[in-house]
Amino acid sequence: MRFFVLIVCVFGLAQALPRNEEEPEFKEAELCQPWLCRAPDCKCTSTESGGSFPVEKTPQLVMVTFDDAVTALNYEYIEKSLNKLSNPDGCPAQATFYVSHEYTDYSKVHELHAAGHEIALHSITHSPYNSYWRNISVEKLLMEFGDQKDMIAHFANIPADDIHGMRMPLFQLSGDNSYIAMVKAGLKYDSSWPTQKYTKPGLWPYTLDYLSTQDCSIGDCPTASIPGAWLQPILNWEDAAGTPCAMVDACMNVPDYDVDLLLEWMKSNFHRVYDSNRAPFGVHLHAAWFQRGDNNFAAFKKFMEYLVSHDDVYLVGTNRVIEYTKNPVPVEDFEACAEKKKPSCMPRLCVLKKETASGPDDRYMTICTKCPEAYPWLGNPFGEKTSEEVKSSEEA
Repeated sequence: MRFFVLIVCVFGLAQALPRNEEEPEFKEAELCQPWLCRAPDCKCTSTESGGSFPVEKTPQLVMVTFDDAVTALNYEYIEKSLNKLSNPDGCPAQATFYVSHEYTDYSKVHELHAAGHEIALHSITHSPYNSYWRNISVEKLLMEFGDQKDMIAHFANIPADDIHGMRMPLFQLSGDNSYIAMVKAGLKYDSSWPTQKYTKPGLWPYTLDYLSTQDCSIGDCPTASIPGAWLQPILNWEDAAGTPCAMVDACMNVPDYDVDLLLEWMKSNFHRVYDSNRAPFGVHLHAAWFQRGDNNFAAFKKFMEYLVSHDDVYLVGTNRVIEYTKNPVPVEDFEACAEKKKPSCMPRLCVLKKETASGPDDRYMTICTKCPEAYPWLGNPFGEKTSEEVKSSEEA
């Protein structure tokens, strides 16, 4: 009896003692097991679509993506190019816009969304320092991206539920943190991770339930198992000298002195994927590139027209690519349509003060709601507090 009482007391004491270490929320990822990781909720890192039909029956999905602020100027480029094009099924061509906050015209974001384009996140601050993003915490990432999701929904008057993806500035990953924050913010996918190794054949989207085998060219890359996190790899292009580049405007050795030669270079990058396994192909760029050369926009327009001239090539948003990967179907069964809406934004120009290192500076915001009290920023996404209130809350 005494022995039994002693065992009970020891067990009770063990239960009462605090643990030295809490059980980690996300465990280290194991090697992927294809028979356990199956669509639509899980997919191993792979150059295979997962469809049970020949490659030539696979629709070639193309993601045209633009990073940074949406302005009236770069909106004009979209109106003159993509908004005039249709996919083979008659549905409008779509692009994905990874929007950063500063200098963005939120009324144009509203119009892009209404036209069927996808709106995604590129952070509030868009800090130009790699070290900031490499070492950032989950909590800070939730401020950068989770709050930005609410910010865009509010100022552009679009549903927050229509915002599914994110991209880290500078393609600088923060290990597990960016993907943990992504899931916590209610986002579906990230497209920040370039691959130099898997471009021919190309890498398909996959989940982080298991350990990724994608090459880690920039880092820091995730190692935790993060169920529900989809990743859309960035398939590097090659410039005319064979040097890899993650974005079109980052390719240095290109024949930009001639429209047709520039077009042929773009087509050669496309055919590396189209003629192999037809993994989703990305045309990633900044709209500022159109102003950096006399032939850039003309070549881009011709390239877009060349793509939609194929009866099995579709210009779609990145979220549509993720949804397709969950349930691959042959090209004759593919539907690319995105719902178009009637714009309902009444643009309002607001002049606000932003605190900078050199003192208050004017910032202009065109939005679809009433003007905020202060310039929206990190920790104050709706501009409800003054700069002094934000500073005091940060110090607390």
